[in-house]
Amino acid sequence: MIQLIVTGGTFDKTYDHIHGKLYFNETHIPQMLERSRCKLPVNITPLFLKDSLELTQDDLKQIETICSQSLSQSIVITHGTDTMVQTAKKLAQLKLNKTIVLTGAMIPYAFGSSSDGFFNLGCALAFSQCLSPNVYITMQGQYFLWNEVEKNTDLGLFEKI
Repeated sequence: MIQLIVTGGTFDKTYDHIHGKLYFNETHIPQMLERSRCKLPVNITPLFLKDSLELTQDDLKQIETICSQSLSQSIVITHGTDTMVQTAKKLAQLKLNKTIVLTGAMIPYAFGSSSDGFFNLGCALAFSQCLSPNVYITMQGQYFLWNEVEKNTDLGLFEKI
């Protein structure tokens, strides 16, 4: 069973066409799994829907607690890209004997085929099953160890450091 923890980020934002703003309504994860015809055993845990720049220490504690208490050895976390590396570092400090993969999107899933979220989720689910226990970030079809990655805000992608 893969534990899939939903925390929000651009991944789950929806566009308000009237006011021209992004907002959270509900997670798109169940719809994405159904649309992809995913047959993996996945336990979805909607924790909260927040922009990662708005995450508090209490929010991070909730993520840590769920990862620590999960019976699953494979955990995927949908997360905003702005603070994904920092959350990965905190999870790595727990030294859990689990494969934890954080992923997100630069363009909301609700934007349709222009979103990278669908692809990133698929990669995260695949990597969570085959990588050895550690904490990883997957974006753009690549995976990175938690301490070997940074977000390049000029190019809008993640790179190995």
